[in-house]
Amino acid sequence: MSEIFFRTEMLIGEEGLNKLSRSHIAVFGIGGVGGYVVEAFARCGVGSLTIIDNDTVALSNLNRQIIATHNTIGRLKTDVMKERILSINPDANVITSNSFFLPENSNEFDFTQYDYIVDAIDTVTGKIEIIVKAQKDNIPVISCFGTGNKLDPKQLKIDDVYNTSVCPLAKVMRQELRKRNVEKLKVLYSTEPPITPVGKAQDSNRRATPGSVSFVPSVAGLIIAGEVINEIINRQNF
Repeated sequence: MSEIFFRTEMLIGEEGLNKLSRSHIAVFGIGGVGGYVVEAFARCGVGSLTIIDNDTVALSNLNRQIIATHNTIGRLKTDVMKERILSINPDANVITSNSFFLPENSNEFDFTQYDYIVDAIDTVTGKIEIIVKAQKDNIPVISCFGTGNKLDPKQLKIDDVYNTSVCPLAKVMRQELRKRNVEKLKVLYSTEPPITPVGKAQDSNRRATPGSVSFVPSVAGLIIAGEVINEIINRQNF
């Protein structure tokens, strides 16, 4: 056993640590939420990580993304995240994909190679495709709903999508998933009513940019990571 994970093994035992080292998890989106998901996986000894994101680090990421510093501005997020993972656990197997995941390119990804999938992207069509494809291949998936325009991390919850309330994205996703006969889905969402941002900004596609802080997406990412890790170490015959 590596000394890196000695304290983790004290909690989950050798078998739990071995399960994590044998696992292969895909994280779609490594921004404010996904970056902290990956961080926790790396520090828990997950053996193989596939990280998918087509973006580069920007100044506007500095307020909430774990890989964003003035030294990483302009670099591909996947490259920066891979370096960070390997600086924590040099034995990790890290696969990167600089892709913007959409239904049009979903056939480029073989979901059957993953033991778990984390959806931390923003695009509704992409989220739906991840969920439908994961469930078709019988791969566990957890989806993160919006953490923008929120200030209270205590109102973050994990539940089935059909038990959600308040969250506007959850409402859209419930409607779309019903159309596709998706009967259940584990999600993280917030029961906090969205705050109306002061001085709304728009991106290049003229969509309103949500406000954000450091302590909501990060908490969301760590909650998701904890959920996934606990599921993996409690699996039978894994």
